[in-house]
Amino acid sequence: MAAQKKPRSEGAPDEGAAAPLHVAIVMDGNGRWAKKRGLPRTLGHRAGVDALKRTVSAAAELNVRWLTVFGFSTENWSRPASEVSELMALPKRYFESDIARLEREGVRVRVIGRREGLSAELVRIIEDAQARTAHNDRFFLNIAFNYGGQADITEAARRFAEEVAAGRARPSDLTEQVFAGHLATAGSPPPDLIIRPSGEQRLSNFLLWEAAYAELVFQDVLWPDYGHEHLKAALAAFGARDRRYGALAADDVLAAG
Repeated sequence: MAAQKKPRSEGAPDEGAAAPLHVAIVMDGNGRWAKKRGLPRTLGHRAGVDALKRTVSAAAELNVRWLTVFGFSTENWSRPASEVSELMALPKRYFESDIARLEREGVRVRVIGRREGLSAELVRIIEDAQARTAHNDRFFLNIAFNYGGQADITEAARRFAEEVAAGRARPSDLTEQVFAGHLATAGSPPPDLIIRPSGEQRLSNFLLWEAAYAELVFQDVLWPDYGHEHLKAALAAFGARDRRYGALAADDVLAAG
């Protein structure tokens, strides 16, 4: 496969390369942001909701069409009960304050992750947000909530195994594309760019299958401070990358020969 070039696109963050189609962000650093200010961690999480609003708006302005954000992982249940309770309240706070704007501005919302363990009220709020924006197609916002990459891969494998057991599929039917269609992210393209603010440099069980050829950018800014300029800088860094998808660029082939 030849190296793939990114097409030009008007309004991209740097003039030579288009903004990526799909950006994913690990929203990290809320607790440290609060600690630096002598505030409870809960206020850090609330400030993180404001950062999400800014970033969704910035992404649309910067020609990103899909944005997937990591809000609550399957591992976060081990945190103190008071903090888990605050994290559980964040989708309600976000949708109650922003769903009308998202609906009006053409944003389609999808919440990926397990519904088990969520309150009936929270499930209702999620389903309402998805239903209200289901007709939109200008911008796609995926919120990974009660989500883990390993758990999602396991559940996708189980779903395919159940299809085989029921006679609806054969083991030989399984391809990378078929498997991807069983993941929670089915219907979205794989991320072009994964961003992690806060200075940490790991995926933390986020989009493990989908990240196979994503570019990674790590930024030394805590999530509650995140906004347009930080996203623009990450996109500029992405635009300078040479994405080869395992192949060699033509110049490298000639040099090797």
